Amino acid sequence: MAEFRVGEDDFETDGRPVRLLSGALHYFRVHEEQWGHRLAMLRALGLNCVETYVPWNMHEPRPGEFRDVERVGRFLDAVRAAGMWAIVRPGPYICAEWENGGLPHWVTGSLGARVRTRDAEFLAAVTRWFGVLLPQITERQIDGAGPVIMVQVENEYGSYGSDAVYLRHLAGMLSDLGVRVPLFTSDGPEDHMLTGGSVPDVLATVNFGSQARAGFDALRRHRPRGPLMCMEFWCGWFDHWGAEHVSRDAADAAAALREILECGASVNLYMAFGGTSFAGWSGANRAGELHDGVLEPDVTSYDYGAPVDEYGRPTEKFRLMREVLAAYADGPLPPVPEAAPVLGAPVAAGPLEWVPLAEVLAGLGGPESVHAAPPTFEELDVDRGLVRYVCEVPGPREPYELRVRGLRDLAVVEVDGVRAGVLTEDAAVLPVPVPGPARVELWVESLGRVNYGPRLGEPKGITGGVLHERQYLHGVRARGLRLDAFDDAGRVRALAPVPVGEGDGRGLYRGVFEVRGAVGDAVVEVPGWGRGFLWVNGFNLGRYWSAGPQTGLYVPGPVLREGVNEVWLLELDSPGSTVAFRPV
Repeated sequence: MAEFRVGEDDFETDGRPVRLLSGALHYFRVHEEQWGHRLAMLRALGLNCVETYVPWNMHEPRPGEFRDVERVGRFLDAVRAAGMWAIVRPGPYICAEWENGGLPHWVTGSLGARVRTRDAEFLAAVTRWFGVLLPQITERQIDGAGPVIMVQVENEYGSYGSDAVYLRHLAGMLSDLGVRVPLFTSDGPEDHMLTGGSVPDVLATVNFGSQARAGFDALRRHRPRGPLMCMEFWCGWFDHWGAEHVSRDAADAAAALREILECGASVNLYMAFGGTSFAGWSGANRAGELHDGVLEPDVTSYDYGAPVDEYGRPTEKFRLMREVLAAYADGPLPPVPEAAPVLGAPVAAGPLEWVPLAEVLAGLGGPESVHAAPPTFEELDVDRGLVRYVCEVPGPREPYELRVRGLRDLAVVEVDGVRAGVLTEDAAVLPVPVPGPARVELWVESLGRVNYGPRLGEPKGITGGVLHERQYLHGVRARGLRLDAFDDAGRVRALAPVPVGEGDGRGLYRGVFEVRGAVGDAVVEVPGWGRGFLWVNGFNLGRYWSAGPQTGLYVPGPVLREGVNEVWLLELDSPGSTVAFRPV
């Protein structure tokens, strides 16, 4: 059995100094059948280690309901088979541009600002979750011939809080539950972040995208001894819907990597391979220096400008970074793997049938309930998806302004069955006054929960109320539609279609397309469609949106099959007509 330890100045394995050349690859952003290829790409890049987060909310969607936690263990087994070490960051908070930073909606909905603190209810939920998760990790530690060499305590806590009791409790919990490998924290290289996020006697690491020497100098002010490591070297960045695509020059990123290594430090490329936030799990950020401004939803692609792109292909950044890393390798680097198979030829879906959104809600939604004031998504147990609120405007009365207080994030509004406008957080007043009596429906869609900053865990839906002039409308009926309702393919197929062209076109579209010849990776494009989610053969590819900058969704090759394939689109704004698949 091997041993890995944190020495006075270096990491050591079996008593020998070792430099960690790691890369982030999130198992949940890669189709499981493609893990082997992506790991081989990282090995060919020159890395000896892989880092991954674990998203709590994906594995425990409801209290005590655990889904495929064993997937973590299967991934770590794949890492070992690839001949690499593993760094695991189990949270409970992960950021990662992931819905709610990985925290379940049922935790943040009930606890609010008490999350990520010593609060007894929060710690009880974490203890239960870690009790289920950690055996997948502890059974694969390096001293048991597994790949796991380090485990993180929380994540960038100094960017959020200052509860040292909470951090020490988590560190103790991890040890009590069987973690024997070294623990670590990671924070920005600023004094308030390092003091807020560090734990005595636990390795501290720093995260940055450039100026390595300054970053490590800041770390040394707090930790005079111990190995230097950049736990997140941001070699690219992520995109928001409705904004310009963000990119980083490959030569600049490679030069910044070289500077880290010249400092004698270890490194974790964030991301080495970014992948895709399938199934609507993309998070959101808040603009502004204090991350308290306008909502900025994250796109579905998590390509991140990584050296291995979203399709698993080497980029120019890969080539330049491989040259840098080769100088620090123990021997010749493995050859670059062959590209994954791609779709043989473009193909389009045939005629689509349509189920109106109201009928989708009736068939797949949760129960309708009546409330004095609008309930939040959390109160209705909706993580990803939408809620229909119905209010009655009394009458007779003259037309008055209709306003929504505390709207998150976007509402399509119908008055007496006719679309009357689209409201957002910063434009929450209907353009045309509403007379009474009237029936008002507000179809509110979550664009992703905040994953970073002081507004982490804020509720979704309508958090204030619906006002007609200055009068609140009470007696609100509400019904939620969760995205995971579409996992039941039988219920989805049982929904009765109506002729396309009736109504406003929002709803579920279903069709088929035929793949002849080579089956492999593809991109699906939906020009003319507004905003929604897309499934292929029951696999949720994520959100599409005409707002850009992302114009197509990645289709992993293992999702497709030769012959007839099925496609569904849940269109929430305005339908198009073309659904086209092409090779990557």
